[in-house]
Amino acid sequence: MRCIRLAALLAGAVALTAACTDAPAPSPTPTSRSAQTQSAPTQSATAQARKLTPAELQGQWWSWAASTEQSRNPVLDEDGHLCARGQKDGIWFLAGTTGGTVSRSCTVPVGAPIAFPLVNIFGQTSDCTDFMKAAKGSAALDGSPLTPETFDATPIEMAAVPGNPFTSETSAHTWSCGLWVRLDPLTPGTHELTLRGESGSFSTGVDYHLTVAERPPAGTT
Repeated sequence: MRCIRLAALLAGAVALTAACTDAPAPSPTPTSRSAQTQSAPTQSATAQARKLTPAELQGQWWSWAASTEQSRNPVLDEDGHLCARGQKDGIWFLAGTTGGTVSRSCTVPVGAPIAFPLVNIFGQTSDCTDFMKAAKGSAALDGSPLTPETFDATPIEMAAVPGNPFTSETSAHTWSCGLWVRLDPLTPGTHELTLRGESGSFSTGVDYHLTVAERPPAGTT
């Protein structure tokens, strides 16, 4: 049995409690149809993002969120200057906050699909059941509403570095759930993205000012 701390992400908002996972993991549920955008997608990158199962998407996002120590973590970022931390080729992750609403300016590489949770947690299946009963979220891109995907309790694998704000483990086999949005690569230029999430007493949000441009040289962010 592997014990971890439960991290509740409301568009990234964090609430930590004790949790353990000891139930056998079922097969991941199929991915539902993703949100559509007025974009010019790069076919290979978009296909890769669309093929990710809920388990793969959530596992990769949690591993990204826990890949940076607390002092430089993009989930705790208040203005967007840490947006590129831990990003890899392929899908570009966004996150919310640990409570309250912030405004972030972020540069996203041309051709990169985008994914982010409105609300999400990892922990036990029972945590997901209770959390999703109260989970609500919304997002809009350039004023047009986006339709989120609902992921119920899904087994995931996540990796983490010491000092990250979400777990003391360096790896975990756990469960995750939440409301998610996936976007095809956006057209070059500027875009406004708003996301809001809540569950129970938690509520957070981010107003993203996105600039889609060529990826900056390594080591400049």
